[in-house]
Amino acid sequence: MNNFVLNKYLVSEFFKSFFNVVLIFCCLGLILNLFEEINYFKNYDVGIGLPIALSLMIIPSIVINMLPFILFLSSMWVFIKLKNNRDILSLKTFGLSNVNFLILFCFSAIFIGIITLFAFTPMTSVIVKYYEDIKGKYDIDKSHLASINTNGIWIREKSENNISIIKSQKLEGELLLNVSIYKFDKKNSLIKRIEGSKANISSNPWIVQEGFEIDYMNEGKRKEFQALEFPSTFSKDKLNSIYSNLDTISFYNLIKNMDKLINRGYNPKLLKEKKHFYLSLPFFLVLMVCLAGIFTLNSNNTRQNAYYLLLSIISCVVIFYFKNFSTALGATERIPLLLSVWSPIIILSLFCSVGIIQINEK
Repeated sequence: MNNFVLNKYLVSEFFKSFFNVVLIFCCLGLILNLFEEINYFKNYDVGIGLPIALSLMIIPSIVINMLPFILFLSSMWVFIKLKNNRDILSLKTFGLSNVNFLILFCFSAIFIGIITLFAFTPMTSVIVKYYEDIKGKYDIDKSHLASINTNGIWIREKSENNISIIKSQKLEGELLLNVSIYKFDKKNSLIKRIEGSKANISSNPWIVQEGFEIDYMNEGKRKEFQALEFPSTFSKDKLNSIYSNLDTISFYNLIKNMDKLINRGYNPKLLKEKKHFYLSLPFFLVLMVCLAGIFTLNSNNTRQNAYYLLLSIISCVVIFYFKNFSTALGATERIPLLLSVWSPIIILSLFCSVGIIQINEK
């Protein structure tokens, strides 16, 4: 019964500090992102309500991406609080050790990670998608738009004399597959139709291959071709940017529909990287809790809290940049992608295992 009461007290203190840090990050994220949204809508008469609403929409996604460091700071908070109140010394009289504290908080971190993956990422993915749809309606360059849905890729381009509507089944490397191009004049009358099995979009103009062209301005005359040039402002990089925000894909959707997402044109390497980011998240959270415990439980001297806090923040920044650097190496194929995602976890595990042995002796 005593252990149940003590564990309940410690877990409640941990979650209190966690929610406090999340609230701080939400406030900071709202303030910083609000300036960006106001700058984006400076040429539109939308008032302050829309930028605030959009900033609130993007905050949950930011919190999930920063979750390991939120757990680290909240763990530091609760450990320092327990030290200052001398609760740690008191609880040790009931038989609890430093490792017991860590185990309890690590299970809490695993719980947070699982809830985040299966409950929060589905909600945040929908919110981020809605966020992007709203901002897309205010795109300054509305004459050139691209959209991706279950029916494939749709592109609308406007030139001086006509409008082109382009449909493709999917993007595969530098090729648009099963391309249909409809050209309209200023009066929205169909003047030309182009069908091709694929189109190379690596350069401008595109090279549409193996198809036919129907000229409705010339009595619907049909002409077969092996290669046809089609001028366009869109390129492979511009279309790939549509797939760049993987926060619109939930963990469950990523695991279940990986092949469908690849067929729709998403970069398989980025999808694989995102999947392993999600899979490694609970482990990363546990290690950040352990790291916070190593920094704070090495000494019972409360006067050293400021020193450990400064050291922990520096370590947090180093881990953040090392993780991003490792991910960049994987994205550029300097190292295997799996290694780029999991190497920070492995290195941090080795460091934490040594640190836990030390604090267990105290």
